[in-house]
Amino acid sequence: MPPQDRNDKERGTMSMANKDQEEMWNGAGGKAWVRAQTLLDTAFTPFEKILVETATAAGAVRVLDIGCGTGATTLAMSEALGPDAHCLGLDISGTMITHARKRAAETGSKADFIVADAQTHPFEANHFDMITSRFGVMFFEDPVAAFRSLNRAAAPGANMVLFSWRDPAENPFMTAAEAGARPLLPGLPEREPNARGQFGFADSARVERILSEAGWQDVTTEKLDVECRFPLSAMDLYVSLMGPVGYAMAQGVDEATKEKVIAVVRAAFMEFAVGDEIAFTAACWKTAARAA
Repeated sequence: MPPQDRNDKERGTMSMANKDQEEMWNGAGGKAWVRAQTLLDTAFTPFEKILVETATAAGAVRVLDIGCGTGATTLAMSEALGPDAHCLGLDISGTMITHARKRAAETGSKADFIVADAQTHPFEANHFDMITSRFGVMFFEDPVAAFRSLNRAAAPGANMVLFSWRDPAENPFMTAAEAGARPLLPGLPEREPNARGQFGFADSARVERILSEAGWQDVTTEKLDVECRFPLSAMDLYVSLMGPVGYAMAQGVDEATKEKVIAVVRAAFMEFAVGDEIAFTAACWKTAARAA
């Protein structure tokens, strides 16, 4: 079955609790991440390395990667853990999963990928010995229900390691585009505390409560400041595709406005230019927990 047909079949049979997220990530959001795959993989390589090291040190054999996007972390863990391990990447975006499967086929990876909503997917119980996510768990309609489902899917004592963004004020690179573009794009949404989206898990105490209520044990949160880099030559691609500004421009902004937005945001991002690269600090949380 062709990958896209397989995605359509999966979406047609699964239970979706996050309908708005499904629509966004199978539309402009997912297409943007596919187009920017190389740029984003480059920028977030440090997180990929941490997850690979964590999974390897734990001797993980059955890994579930939540919100895997175009598959970088799943593929990297699969390669590092070897042929006897099984790494499964899950995402609500059929668009991105199609791309992840293509990458797996091209590299001969044994990693598998499915289109599913982790909040409602009927996982095999007590199966995974590690669950990971690189910025993919802040979008659930009901996060307690989602993490309760993941707890059931985890083998007793299995480890879970998650990365999520801290407060927007601590991540000026991630908010510079919308700050600069707002006069030209007045409909840009405001950031709301604890709302689903990039900064939905910025409150670590709230995240710890969610995981504890969902049955996870030994929940710990560590503050990380990680330097990320991507080529300066890719900045216009980033500006035109990513975040609220990129999403807004994908909804039909006229070319004249788009050119003005890119020029304004490009200027705002130049403070992050270091030689021939863009360098920024990802202010995030590393949350760890153990399945009951």
